[in-house]
Amino acid sequence: MDDQLAISVRGLRKAYGGNVAVAGLDLAVRRGEVFALLGPNGAGKTTTVEILEGYRQRDAGEVSVLGSDPARTEPSWRSRVGIVLQGTGEFDELTVAEVVGHFAGFYPDADDPAKVIERVGLGAKARARTHTLSGGQKRRLDVALGIIGRPELLFLDEPTTGFDPEARREFWELIRDLAAAGTTIVLTTHYLDEAEALADRVGVIAGGRLVEVAPPDRLGNRQEALATVSWRTPEGGVETAESATPTALVAELATRYGGEVPGLTVTRPTLEDVYLKMIGHR
Repeated sequence: MDDQLAISVRGLRKAYGGNVAVAGLDLAVRRGEVFALLGPNGAGKTTTVEILEGYRQRDAGEVSVLGSDPARTEPSWRSRVGIVLQGTGEFDELTVAEVVGHFAGFYPDADDPAKVIERVGLGAKARARTHTLSGGQKRRLDVALGIIGRPELLFLDEPTTGFDPEARREFWELIRDLAAAGTTIVLTTHYLDEAEALADRVGVIAGGRLVEVAPPDRLGNRQEALATVSWRTPEGGVETAESATPTALVAELATRYGGEVPGLTVTRPTLEDVYLKMIGHR
């Protein structure tokens, strides 16, 4: 395995009876990067991640995660991997400090529970029983349990589902802090703005295959797509034109309208636009 790769996958296949969930998938995730895995329900995204985590057996292919095959690992390997599922569990009668302290005992070189609680923004809730936490605070607790073992690689499964906009932005800052500290992060999400804000690269899965891997701003050749320029006409209508040189078109319009172009907008395809095209959305 390349020492620069945290994850290396070649020819990964998994089927359930006659249903092929993953069909010859290749994937490489570099150490220290944030990698977002995108795909509709049933595309093979969850199966792929569960195989990487060591929770599901594959039918064929080569898989290396932190230098080991996740299907045949030692406990020492698992202590290097953090996993934040959509729901870790219920600990209603325990406090935040008690839960994090309990999980710290599972790892040979656990982080300081008090520091981790502060890091995820729950310092003021350390003595609160978990059933009193809001949905966003419970998600922060899930992350605390995922990082208490100082993981080299962190899997985040739909981490901000159910968050309000402010809580999502705060959570993004936590993920950026983890990445800045050198943690490799594999993120699955249905929020395209989240992938664009956090990921160094994104991979799109459709039909059990990896369609494309690229930085968010280059996926589907977004950077080369025609820009759509729209403006309001003197008659009150809206005129639209596609252009490879939108700056020149805007300059022409400014001359035509004597400086200020009414209702001017310039847009290029969004990550959502190219994603929907890749997965065959109609």
